[in-house]
Amino acid sequence: MLFLCATSYNAIGDTMKRILIWLLMIGLLCGCEARNLPVRETAVEEETKENCYVALTFDDGPSAKYTAKLLDGLKERGVHATFFLIGSLVEDNKELVQRMKAEGHQIGNHSYDHAKLTEMNCATALADIAHGDEVLREVLGEGEYWVRPPYGFIGEETCCAVAAPLISWSVDTVDWQSKNVGKILDIIYRDYTDGAIILMHDQYATSVDAALQAIDHLQAQGVRFVTVQELFRCKAIEPACGKLYRMAK
Repeated sequence: MLFLCATSYNAIGDTMKRILIWLLMIGLLCGCEARNLPVRETAVEEETKENCYVALTFDDGPSAKYTAKLLDGLKERGVHATFFLIGSLVEDNKELVQRMKAEGHQIGNHSYDHAKLTEMNCATALADIAHGDEVLREVLGEGEYWVRPPYGFIGEETCCAVAAPLISWSVDTVDWQSKNVGKILDIIYRDYTDGAIILMHDQYATSVDAALQAIDHLQAQGVRFVTVQELFRCKAIEPACGKLYRMAK
């Protein structure tokens, strides 16, 4: 009787050992699988950033004081941006504008004197836009000068009558208000997405510094900075005249 009990006990012991070994193996396999999950997630995230295209745009220039520094920084980084220029300032800074074109940046029309188009009738608003376009053609020659309405507002009738695509923005850095590099960068890093159009101004030293820091930081993560025109081309979007776009999507 004692022999049988001992035999049964040993059999049970061997069974328990086998069960424990199987449980240990299953646990190890599960642990390996769990450790691999973050690697796969990181790979997906990196792939997404490598295919992320963003357009930096600068309004209200050119600035005789700060635009040259911005152009220097963009050239050093191999980045092209889009400048929506005020016609009256173009006339006073022709060499800066010609440099923009020579270095591959896109140049757009931000009206002649930055008046509020929504406070004009359609004919007057169109004349203001046409005046800005005329100045750009005098300085740069014939070309396709996309339009950004001052303050981002334009009446529907006027919009439909503009003989060029109109560009708004999806990320407003409010750089003209804060004039704070940290706050500007916080907005860019928080709000940018693939196809984003980022609004900045090249009239402030803080905006120039923030733009170049943002490029350095995001380029290191695989984000690609392009002109608005290049952005639409990358996303296979054919922009239409008389239509307002917030982003390339």
